[in-house]
Amino acid sequence: MDKFFGISKAGSTVRTEILAGLTTFLAMCYILTVNPSQIFYNGAENPMWASVFMATALGAVIGTALMALYAKMPYAQASGMGINATVGGLIGGGIGFYSTQYEFTFGNAMLITLISGVVFLLLTILPGGKDASGKKVSMRERVFDGVPAGIRTAIPVGIGLFITFIGMQNAQMVVANQYTLVEFANLKIGTWGAETSTAATTVVCLFGLVVIAILQHLNVKGGVVLGILAATVLGIPLGVTNIDILTGNGGVTWKFWENFGGFFGMGENSGLFAALRSGFTMPQGSLMTCIMLVITFCILDMFDTMGTVLGCATRAGLLDNTGKPINYDKCMHSDAIATCTGALLGTSTVTTFVESGTGVAAGGRTGLTALTTMALFVLSIFALPLFAFIPSAAAASALIYVGVVMMSTVTNIDFKDIRVSVPAFITIVMMPFAYSISGGIGLGIIAYVVINFVAWVIDRLRGKKDEKQPISLVMLIVMILFLIYFLVPTELVL
Repeated sequence: MDKFFGISKAGSTVRTEILAGLTTFLAMCYILTVNPSQIFYNGAENPMWASVFMATALGAVIGTALMALYAKMPYAQASGMGINATVGGLIGGGIGFYSTQYEFTFGNAMLITLISGVVFLLLTILPGGKDASGKKVSMRERVFDGVPAGIRTAIPVGIGLFITFIGMQNAQMVVANQYTLVEFANLKIGTWGAETSTAATTVVCLFGLVVIAILQHLNVKGGVVLGILAATVLGIPLGVTNIDILTGNGGVTWKFWENFGGFFGMGENSGLFAALRSGFTMPQGSLMTCIMLVITFCILDMFDTMGTVLGCATRAGLLDNTGKPINYDKCMHSDAIATCTGALLGTSTVTTFVESGTGVAAGGRTGLTALTTMALFVLSIFALPLFAFIPSAAAASALIYVGVVMMSTVTNIDFKDIRVSVPAFITIVMMPFAYSISGGIGLGIIAYVVINFVAWVIDRLRGKKDEKQPISLVMLIVMILFLIYFLVPTELVL
């Protein structure tokens, strides 16, 4: 095992890798129940809910197994948040903002996801020439190499803030406000007993964060996992941790065979065959809408994955001498294959999960971390209540800690150079504020191209003829794709 994964070479141990994999799983296992609820807005009441739960688990197993055994990196995969909500709207699961014009079926949505995965895979395997060292690279690596160093340095910082914001939301530490958009939770005495109280979940999360910080200071192995478990225990008397879940009375059943029967059966609402039965055809007149959806899915998956892998690799020191994540091409292969597989199983785009950063922060450095996470996803199919027992507020403490860890690379940004600092700053702040990794990267790239090109033109006019043109062809193409993504309406009739 040590030889296969290179554990000792990476400066890690089997124990550390396993604990890191457990940490990653605890931070992201919420996706098992959240993903089907995002795709079907009427939640578990939808007869397809259990089947999509199965598809979500199997998609995570396959995607994470690829990362573990092929890429041999400590990253986990599962159905991505954001895209799953788009799929939910596409099939009209209670909101149907796309189906006001067209009636997309579950099969339509899976076909669009599959096509985006195939396009993604082609970009990953098609040759894109050679990099500066003379090594042959794929089209997707060419895109990575074309992103300026300042933006690449800013990405981990932005992802750290993005993860922190997700954690704070999951713990209800920050809540909606009609005037300021967000505000801090109400902790005042007298509100704790209210049904909508956010005080208890906030306290559970902060308690877990303090425990993690102290244990990490003491160099206790598995400190992140222990912090999550400590917060879970505190949540019991505070009413945050639901004991009923373990008894099967909390809306989650131990009867895994029922989920298997629904997924692999031939009934009307069987997950594995529902897409085929509903027909891999598109509504008449929706060609441009489908093209824009494929482009959207590709951009989201490409840059979300790129940002996540870069962020985690930077934190773990898993970069080569050019600043590129180790085994980057294999990570991208794993991600593209997982997207195609997930669509065939019946779930939305499978992508590298940003919560992988929790395992990296816990010391995960090799594929054994991902293999541990994969094994737990397999176990979750049979013992869902056991993992659903961990409240999101407890797991949120680990997400906030990851934000602390990933902020460290901000010191590598050259804030004295406005041409670098402004695009980097936009990249950082727009990830949490726009709630989108791809959005932050896209806006940062657009800002970089515009600022640097205008500055270069002005410098040339002022006589600085030695200034090299700062915009590469790859950057220009990426900027155009992001402009299409931001500006062109998704619903277009052809």
